[in-house]
Amino acid sequence: MTDMHGTGRYLALVSPLVIGLASCGASSSGEKAVSAPADGFRTEVMGQFDEPWAMDFDDGTGILLVTERKGALKFRITDGKIGAVSGIPKVAYAGQGGLGDVVFAPGQHRPGTSLDGRTIYLSWAEAGSGATRGAVAGRGTLACATPLACSLQDLKVIWRQTPKVEGNGHYSHRIAFSPDGRYMFVSSGERQKFTPAQDLSVNLGKVLRLNLDGTPATGNPFGAKGSPSNQIWSYGHRNVLGLAFDAQGRLWDLEHGPKGGDELNLVKPGQNYGWPLVSDGDNYDGTPIPRNKTRPDLAQPAISWNPVIAPGDFIFYSGTVFPSWRGQALIGGMKPNVLVRVAIDGESAREVARTPVEHRIREIEQGPDGAVWLLEDGQESGAGRLLKLTPQ
Repeated sequence: MTDMHGTGRYLALVSPLVIGLASCGASSSGEKAVSAPADGFRTEVMGQFDEPWAMDFDDGTGILLVTERKGALKFRITDGKIGAVSGIPKVAYAGQGGLGDVVFAPGQHRPGTSLDGRTIYLSWAEAGSGATRGAVAGRGTLACATPLACSLQDLKVIWRQTPKVEGNGHYSHRIAFSPDGRYMFVSSGERQKFTPAQDLSVNLGKVLRLNLDGTPATGNPFGAKGSPSNQIWSYGHRNVLGLAFDAQGRLWDLEHGPKGGDELNLVKPGQNYGWPLVSDGDNYDGTPIPRNKTRPDLAQPAISWNPVIAPGDFIFYSGTVFPSWRGQALIGGMKPNVLVRVAIDGESAREVARTPVEHRIREIEQGPDGAVWLLEDGQESGAGRLLKLTPQ
């Protein structure tokens, strides 16, 4: 099972070239739907991958890197051909675990036609002693012998979840760089163990701020407590599958709730985001959880969803291809299968549209030309398609 929200289907679109047909908005709680204009777009299939999890474009070349959860790293060059990267570490592939995020290091905007010499960051699930596992992040450099064959050189693990625990869920392990390129932010899930999210002596259930070499950044709110507390930027998180900065340079996260209670949060240093003390959803066994609003002393979500959208990832759209989307959060959903648009109003957010898509959306990115690219999860369809969205 790749997500606690399952593999629910919504409205299927029946052609590889599809058009978004319908949408609905939601209130800040996600519980009351209101009508909103439909999003119309043309969808082109640009490739196919085996259980893809993450992707990132190299700005200088337009080449797209894609991780596959079983432990493969592939790339799509601009003519559509698919290449492979060797030297990928062994991953603990089970449940939600496997190869995770991939992000190009900041400050690499050199034009060219090859990824040779590019530095990348990866995250993955790593086996520990006994049946324990934990997420890690590493940094390495690509060496490319041919246009379709590269190897990952000098890969070094620069961060680990502490402690490793049993189980195969809630690794999170998303990576985002601050707009100035100085810091790396990592989401660390609570590994389905609940209480570590409130424990400042471990880095589970946290958003972390690190230097580019993985060491704790100076000025973190709990730096005086020593390691690993000195990594922590915020806490009380469950399973953060999206990290992104908006145009103002503010960090936001997107996280899965339990049975209900998915959240988009404006992430501030030292803030407690409440899990498992509060949620806008309930436990899977039906026992209730106090709602976020009952604890005004804790950070409140900008928007929450009940029923869930089971988010895969999100971006803040900044392109010109879809001018009406600029500044909005675009979220890929996995239950139901939807593309969700969310407008930001100060420190709050509101859903303005959702468009059904054919399969679960695991990942979303903005291409160099401003088009929107989606990666299907691949679990329900046998393979995950790479899709490019352009105006209808």
